[in-house]
Amino acid sequence: MELTYYQHGDYLLPNLTIGETHAVTGKYEMLRKTFLKENRTGWYQGMLLSGKLDKHLADVEEAAEERMEVLMDGLLKKYPAPDKRKDQLAWAAHMNMLISMAEESILEELVYC
Repeated sequence: MELTYYQHGDYLLPNLTIGETHAVTGKYEMLRKTFLKENRTGWYQGMLLSGKLDKHLADVEEAAEERMEVLMDGLLKKYPAPDKRKDQLAWAAHMNMLISMAEESILEELVYC
């Protein structure tokens, strides 16, 4: 690895830069980033400095979204929702419960591991 240096007073300091980062946009990306920053500091710093953090966060977001779709389909087959036209509040409560169940699994498997 070849390093270049710049003069700062009497010292030569290395030119270290981190590649461009993308803005964290997804819910699971933000949760994973916060978890790594607070609980896996060494791993977070290593991935940040090597430029692998953004790809890791994007992969977690993609996997979580795919897993959410699969889990919701399975849960809807196992626990069918009431008719939305007859009772909208019951339908909304039921869907919120299923989303919470699926999200709990995703957080445990992908985000907080």
